[in-house]
Amino acid sequence: MARPRSPKGRARETYERLGPVYPGTVQELCELDHRSAFELLTATILSAQTTDARVNMVTPELFRRWPTPEALASAPTEEVEVVLQSTGFFRQKTKSVQGMARALLERFGGEVPHPIADLVTLPGVGRKTANVIRSVALDEPGLPVDTHVLRLSKRLGLTEETDPVKVETVLCSLLKPEEWGLFSERVILHGRRVCDAKKPRCGECVLNDFCPSAFKV
Repeated sequence: MARPRSPKGRARETYERLGPVYPGTVQELCELDHRSAFELLTATILSAQTTDARVNMVTPELFRRWPTPEALASAPTEEVEVVLQSTGFFRQKTKSVQGMARALLERFGGEVPHPIADLVTLPGVGRKTANVIRSVALDEPGLPVDTHVLRLSKRLGLTEETDPVKVETVLCSLLKPEEWGLFSERVILHGRRVCDAKKPRCGECVLNDFCPSAFKV
């Protein structure tokens, strides 16, 4: 098999080869448990500086007690903090998710907006979170760039950029909009399970025959 020589070719091959390794839709690959765009938005805000598994431990209780933007916005702050305490930075996260819920009510009729320009105006929401919501919950194009996507994009020779927004722009130019979300989810899972930051398991990697960094890290 000919090795892809261009960043676009490597992006395409990465997308195709990771498909059988991480099968499923973008919704199925997302490791944050949720039943709605509001729940995913809340969970993604909570996932900062902690693991998806940890977030999944607290969100059932959070959504049982405060299942809607209205309920969360008016919840006693101290009670929300107790539920979120194990996620770390729980006071700031409480402020963010309650502020987000109030903003949904005040500016968007209680619904999660679709445009990224609107999403990033919500408390606790940056481009990465906005793209997660768009691609997973809203069926819109979105390519979340997290630490795994940053690392693997550089190792695979897809871009030399290090700024997440610039990396997002480059990656989006290499793929079709309908592939953006799946590409991100597959790369994130590959970064978690194979392409470790310190000790990548190149011998197990399905991309090792064309990855410029294979067996060199």
